[in-house]
Amino acid sequence: MKAKTLKSKIANRLKRKRRIRAKISGCASLPRVSVFRSNRYLSVQAIDDVTATTLAALNSKATGHKANKEGAAALGEAFAAVLKKANITAIVFDRNGYQYHGVIAAFGDALRANEIKF
Repeated sequence: MKAKTLKSKIANRLKRKRRIRAKISGCASLPRVSVFRSNRYLSVQAIDDVTATTLAALNSKATGHKANKEGAAALGEAFAAVLKKANITAIVFDRNGYQYHGVIAAFGDALRANEIKF
């Protein structure tokens, strides 16, 4: 991929991210779960935007999973357990400018399968 194409692709994702963040916000009872996807790893965190604190965080590097659908599903199950331990059963899902497809959808489906509502 050419450098110019890659820069515009990243810029478009960041524009989508800003539009999404203008519309959603999390609080202690309904935190925002933000997903970051790189080529190798996934990183997720539950954020309370009112106090600007991270309530829970997990990444696939620490759990030993890859950034594919199977790894995202396993990370979703592990993150659901972390959320349940923190007594969080409902969230606001922040896809961070990515399409809700593939890896991001596999993570979201794993959260829903483990009774986390969004």
